[in-house]
This record gives sequence, C-alpha cells and structure tokens, in this order.
Amino acid sequence: MTLDAVLSRIDADLPHAIDRLMALMRIPSISTDPAHATDCAAAADWLAEDLRAIGFDARPCATPGHPMVLGHGGETGPHLLFYGHYDVQPVDPLALWHRDPFEPAIEETPRGRVIRGRGASDDKGQLMTFVEACRAWKAVHGTLPARITMFFEGEEESGSPSLVPFLNENADALKADIALICDTGLFDDTTPGIVTMLRGLLGEEVTITGPSKDLHSGMYGGAAMNPIRVLARIIAALHDADGRVTVPGFYDGVPELPEEVARQWQGLGFDAGRFLGEVGLSQPAGETGRTPLEMIWSRPTCEVNGISGGYEGAGFKTVLPSRASAKISFRLVGRQDPLKIRESFRAMVRAMLPPDCEVEFHGHGASPAAQMAIDDPAFEKARAALSAEWPKPAAFIGSGGSIPVAGHFKKILGMDSMLIGFAHDDDAIHSPNEKYDVESFHKGVRSWARILAALSG
Repeated sequence: MTLDAVLSRIDADLPHAIDRLMALMRIPSISTDPAHATDCAAAADWLAEDLRAIGFDARPCATPGHPMVLGHGGETGPHLLFYGHYDVQPVDPLALWHRDPFEPAIEETPRGRVIRGRGASDDKGQLMTFVEACRAWKAVHGTLPARITMFFEGEEESGSPSLVPFLNENADALKADIALICDTGLFDDTTPGIVTMLRGLLGEEVTITGPSKDLHSGMYGGAAMNPIRVLARIIAALHDADGRVTVPGFYDGVPELPEEVARQWQGLGFDAGRFLGEVGLSQPAGETGRTPLEMIWSRPTCEVNGISGGYEGAGFKTVLPSRASAKISFRLVGRQDPLKIRESFRAMVRAMLPPDCEVEFHGHGASPAAQMAIDDPAFEKARAALSAEWPKPAAFIGSGGSIPVAGHFKKILGMDSMLIGFAHDDDAIHSPNEKYDVESFHKGVRSWARILAALSG
C-alpha cells in the first residue's frame, strides 16, 4: 500500500510535474558560454528553491565556475546520494531547430508524446524524475523513505572543472551508502538497464620526426627514412591477427565477464547485424571469440583516431615528409592502470624507432575504468524494482563510453554508483530538436519511486 499510494500520486500529478520540468528547461543554463553565467546561477537557484519546497535543506554552493546545488532530506534509512547536472549544451546550429530551444512544449510524434527543448533529456528531464519521485513520497507520507543527499552540478557539459575540488572539500557532506546517477538511458524501448561498468580512457598523440625538412621524393626516396612509413609500421603492430592489443602488459587487470552478467546480456537480444548495418558495416572487427556486446562494454580497445603527415591538400605532391603524427586512444576496463599502459606503449614505440628518427608524445587524459560491486544486495533490489515497472526485465549492462563522475565518486568518496536513466538513443542530446519521451519521464519517476521503496526496504 505504501508504494501503491506513491505511484498513484505520481500518475495524478504528471501534468504538474511536466510543467515544473518545462519551467526549469526555460532557463538557458549553457555552461560553456560566459554570457549565460547568470542563467546557470538562476537554474541553481530554481532547483534549490524547488528542493526546499519539498522539505530539503538545500542551497546553491559557489565554485570558481558555476554553482553546485546541495540538498539534504530524510531522517532514517540508508543514505543515498543522487547526482545530476542542470547545465546544457549550446543550441547551435539554431537554424536546424523546429522551435525555440528554450520554449519547451509537448509534441505528438509517431512514437508518442515527447517533451521538446534543450535539456529535455540531457539532463534536466532525467534529473527531475528523481526529484518528482521524492515529491510524491513526501506528499503521500509526509517524509522521505531514506536519507537523501541531492547533488546537482552546473559544469558537466564544460568538462566539470570544479567537480573534483568540490568533492574533496565537501566529502563529509557527500559520502553516502551508494550514489545514484541519472545520465544514462534504456537498453531499448522496453528494457531498462543499470550501468555497472564504465570504460576508462587513455589518449596519446605520437609524432615521429625524421629528416630536418620535407624532401623531394624523387631525389631522396629510398635513401631517406620516411616518418609515415615508420608510423604506419607502429600502428600496424598494435594489434595481432586475432584483434588483441599487443602493448606489453595491456591486459593486466582485465577481468572476465561474470557468468550471471553474461547470461543477462545474452537475453537482451542485441542485433549486432543491425547495429553495424546502421553505419554501413557488416562484420565485428574486435577480438576473435568475443561477442559484440563484450567488445563495446567489457573489453579494452586500442583505436587510431587520426593520422597526419606530408601533403594533405588537393591534388598531388611528391613529398617525403619531415614529420608524421597519429592520435591513439585506449578504452580501459577493470583494473587496468592507464599510467602503466601509457609508459608501456611509449616504450614499445621507442623500441620500434629506426636510426635517424625521433619521437614526441603528448598525453590527452588518463582515467581508469569504473566497475561496480554488483554483489552489493542494493543492485539486485534496484534491478527487481526496475523490472516491475517496465515490460521487460532490467539488466546489468555496460557502457562503451566514460562517465567520469562515477569514477570520482569511487576514488574520492569511496562508494559505488548505480547509473540508471530513461533516455532513448534518438533523443538528439547535444543536437538540434532534443526531446525526452513523456513515457520516459513518467515511467522514470515511477521507477525511482520503486527503487526508493526497494532500497529503503
């Protein structure tokens, strides 16, 4: 009865909940543009006031950049930290929008009603699903089911420069039993997921220099070392015939997928042919013997993201270049150490240099993977709660990308995160005409209410 009354309240209050979301969306809180600094502050003030209206002790917290919003509510039960971000991406190119990005509205589409406007999905709509779940609990029962700390960031879309210092300075106020993050999506239209593994990222830029200047290939070709040839040999050596990365020690700390998680992934019905076919491909190109979902969620990779050298303009020029460069990224999993891999990669490259060539390296970030301890009973409770709301059972899933805040929570605050969101792949986040399905918002609020009930137990 306790949960049923909350769910009924959510259903009845949905029009007002959408109105509140659209009021927040009208604030153009673009964190990357200094001209919108006052708008970011206004969004932080709006959220703090809204949290206070449902009984939270909430306030904006100043940072060298845009404010954080911190709120505390509830008196008993487990302590949950909820994270979202109120800042949004710029709207360019404005001409491609079908309406004013900051005048949100409900639109009818072939797949149903959507909330259209900047921030609808990333991340104001997702953030407000949790706030509305708390509002319904408070309205029905007069209190929250757990101790809840709300933590809303205003710089996620601009690299989070204030996040780590704020976490370090406010660790005591932020530490909780577990963190809940709402910046992810559904696996498909009817299957929710809890992201439990995020790949880390290591970026390396390599520049090979040979002759002191560009040379005429007719005069020097064959006698002079060509840096592009050296670079091509290095790149070709980064993988073996089975698609495995050859950097020494690269697989240290790479775990095998737990059997229960592997079974869940198999049950998702992932169509690899369709996934690749949508981008004009047909065959997986990763490690032999690994499924496509393993390749993008739980296995590490090495990819060349760009190559430059020699003449790259129109037409043809018979030049032998002085320099050649490549940008190479490594996606990391498990306990792989990005700094050790960086040193091993650089040692491998140096060992492959022929006489008369030099190498320079420029690092572009080094963050480890984040893997959650799903043996914590809270994860299975949340999975069962999600499964009760959606047509298909929820699964513990991976993410091919990186969500740095989860790693920061683990490293600085010492706690795991549940990454649960209700976005769709076609929500056009960061693009013109961003939207969030009304169903995602509605069922997202109901989902968080169920999870709160399960975790407070």
